[in-house]
Amino acid sequence: RELSERPGSHEPTVTDVAAHTGLAENDVVAGMEAMGSYKTLSLDAELAFDSDGYHLSDTVGRIDDGYDLAIDREAAKKELQLLPERDKAILYMRFFDDMTQSRIAEKLGVSQMHICRLIARSCARVRKAAMEPDRA
Repeated sequence: RELSERPGSHEPTVTDVAAHTGLAENDVVAGMEAMGSYKTLSLDAELAFDSDGYHLSDTVGRIDDGYDLAIDREAAKKELQLLPERDKAILYMRFFDDMTQSRIAEKLGVSQMHICRLIARSCARVRKAAMEPDRA
């Protein structure tokens, strides 16, 4: 301010400010950038260092699909915990151990069709509970 308020003075350069304050030029540049952080920019503002129309909004992150997965898992968690232990074990073998229905049936000593019905019933139960409005 002292440099720019003098009569007939020009806009002070980084070198002028550094000489006046006794600071290194890179410290002056950092300080000037910090002073600019108090001003908000439109997301449509073109970035000065880019000449091909790159906007500030291009630097903002995108929607992460992982959020939907996390929300779905939380919605299903309570009902999954309420399933009978055998049903939990069947779902675990099918979806986490990647076992086929036939392999699960063989391991448990039941038919593949029975495993198919148990998986369908358990999934329908969890889905129904997760979709209830009071659960959201």
